[in-house]
Amino acid sequence: MNIKITLLLIFSSQLLFAQTKEKHLKNLTQLTFGGDNAEAYWSFDNKQLSFQSNNKAWGLQCDQIFNLDIKKAVKDTTYKPTLISTGTGRTTCSYFMPGNKSIIFASTHLAGKECPPDPPKGERYLWAIYESFDIFVSNLKGEIISQLTNTPGYDAEATVSPKGDKIVFTSTRSGDLELWIMDIDGKNQKQITFGLGYDGGAFFSPDGKQLVFRASRPQTEAEIKEYKDYLAKGLVAPTNMEIYTCNIDGSQMKQITHLGKANWAPFFHPGGKKIIFSSNHHSPRGYDFQLYMIDTEGNNLEKITGESLFNAFPMFSPDGKKIVFSSNRNNHGTRDTNLFIADWEE
Repeated sequence: MNIKITLLLIFSSQLLFAQTKEKHLKNLTQLTFGGDNAEAYWSFDNKQLSFQSNNKAWGLQCDQIFNLDIKKAVKDTTYKPTLISTGTGRTTCSYFMPGNKSIIFASTHLAGKECPPDPPKGERYLWAIYESFDIFVSNLKGEIISQLTNTPGYDAEATVSPKGDKIVFTSTRSGDLELWIMDIDGKNQKQITFGLGYDGGAFFSPDGKQLVFRASRPQTEAEIKEYKDYLAKGLVAPTNMEIYTCNIDGSQMKQITHLGKANWAPFFHPGGKKIIFSSNHHSPRGYDFQLYMIDTEGNNLEKITGESLFNAFPMFSPDGKKIVFSSNRNNHGTRDTNLFIADWEE
């Protein structure tokens, strides 16, 4: 039997067992096999995914951006997607632009070819906020066709409105990690959040009128000092965040979750009345992230996944029929995180 077919049969039987616990996820299919693969987001035609990977089998030292053809990935476990970023520096947070002919992402490559250093490892889990991140657009050949930000400081986490007219992103240019919005060509950049804390990871509602995002809100003197001290070093400790919504001009800000711990990676349900997100609020230990769904009034919390210790970055396909997310299930005891798609069952 062809080895590719054998591998597909093994993976399929393992994933079928996992699905018995996850009633909304049908026909779960693994798309990548090795390394850390995350932040996979659909093209507007439901056929491709942009994502970041550090898969060493592809010669990578840190995250780069790829374009994945879903049909090819489903059929071939050895399929290598197309590199979209420059292959130098570090990248993050890609998203398809309207028309499906180009991809927006953040990259540090103008500051140097090498990967910037990882955040320090210690008692606190930390994310690096590299000041050298700027936002670029590349065509599907991996050729940069425009640079949308060039202001000193961190500019990243860009996503595109379903209406195709606006881009939301996170920036430190005002002194804190805030949400900004700009036209699809990078013009008219405007700050829309102002609260102290990390406002980031924003996505538009299906009608393009609202945003959902994660935010930390340090309250005590000690929390504020810690947040500012880390930010001054280009770091954040993403261990206490909740889910918020607002209009795209920043008005009608509303806190959706009050769960404690880390609630992040939110995305609107296709109907616009629910939000799916990743959370470890249920876990006595820090590292157990499952997908949950909650309505936009903050009620009716429902657990979506129950398999493995990491499930995050969920996104519904534009037609609302499928979901993609990252998970460390089926990694055979390694630390790999891979991409999975499934049919979404209400």
